Amino acid sequence: MQIDTAGLLERFLRYVQLNTRSDDQSPATPSTPGQWDLLRLLEKEVRDLGLADVVLTEHGYLLATLPANSPKPVPVVAWFAHVDTATNLPGAAQPIVHRAYAGRPIVLPDDPAQRLTVETTPHLRECIGHDVITASGTTLLGADDKSGIATVLTAVHHLLRHPEIPHGKIRICFNPDEEIARGVHQLDLKQLGADVGYTLDGSAPGEIDFETFSADAAVLEIRGVASHPGWAKDVMVNAARLAGRFLAALPMEKSPERTDAKAGFIHPVECTTSAEHAKVRFILRDFELAGLAAHRALLEQIAAELRAAEPKAAITLSFTEQYRNMRYWLEQDMRPVEFAMEAIRRAGLAPKSSAIRGGTDGSNLTQRGLPTPNIFCGMHEVHSQREWVSLQDMAKAVETLVHLAQVWTERAP
Repeated sequence: MQIDTAGLLERFLRYVQLNTRSDDQSPATPSTPGQWDLLRLLEKEVRDLGLADVVLTEHGYLLATLPANSPKPVPVVAWFAHVDTATNLPGAAQPIVHRAYAGRPIVLPDDPAQRLTVETTPHLRECIGHDVITASGTTLLGADDKSGIATVLTAVHHLLRHPEIPHGKIRICFNPDEEIARGVHQLDLKQLGADVGYTLDGSAPGEIDFETFSADAAVLEIRGVASHPGWAKDVMVNAARLAGRFLAALPMEKSPERTDAKAGFIHPVECTTSAEHAKVRFILRDFELAGLAAHRALLEQIAAELRAAEPKAAITLSFTEQYRNMRYWLEQDMRPVEFAMEAIRRAGLAPKSSAIRGGTDGSNLTQRGLPTPNIFCGMHEVHSQREWVSLQDMAKAVETLVHLAQVWTERAP
């Protein structure tokens, strides 16, 4: 299959230069104006491709349709990718294309301490000879998930150029705010009108994910007692010190730094304090609901002990459900996963699955009734300045999507 890699690269390089960093402190959807910039650019592109039913909703969901060309009824398949980038680093990249990568260390020019080597980055060795794309060292590249967006639109373009390839109706959805776990909360599934979905938000070639973390968020608030420090004895209750005691009570063996494989964790992600008021935000992750409940119980226990030790402080702890392990629903009907595996094999790759230590929009979509496993699109070292992607890996993702459209058509009743 001859994929338009020049067009794929051009799309990707254009998208990553836009700053679409999301903001979990913003109540808006999308949470940042830069996401609107990319969504409006993509709206023009899908219209220029000639797709039907193009709509950009008030909450930043860009929907479009590639009409079916198969004469028989085929389930409607949706392809998803998110426009935002992670909150921890700037999101407007100056991309660098390392043509025909020769295997030597890649030193990022804006921060030479940021290096990619085949010794420290295992998949990079498999990409010798590929066109490897990085940022310049001080920002995210944005391959998470602009490689997914470029993959989807290049696959759509390929199907439009090859009407002899049979496929059913395909719905496209580009959405905001995946990185802050709000990616599809405002999406109207009836408006989408799909029977099955796939997020393009994965890593190495051949990856198909159908098991993810379950996730909750927690917020601890502590109201102390104010006093002039010169006359504070037996009066002041210092909220900052109490927050420190709470954090010190968290067992390190339940931290991201000490866990891997299928072990969950409790992760304090932000702490703002003064003597009078402290606020700590956490994320809780586990593959099983029982483990997630245990994390909640531990935080409640520490809060109760702190209240008993300092009854004059007002200590509140609240929890918010974020998403759930998609496996709970997908294992009831594995056809979306099996069809993706067949498409991956047709693309000349070996399918591989693992329990991923994160979540995708597919977690929320699957829980809401739209089975949505996750497919690779080539991103690596995401959420870091060393983020990179191989153009050839992205092309394999495009090829996989084209085959996937055919598999659904062939297997339709």
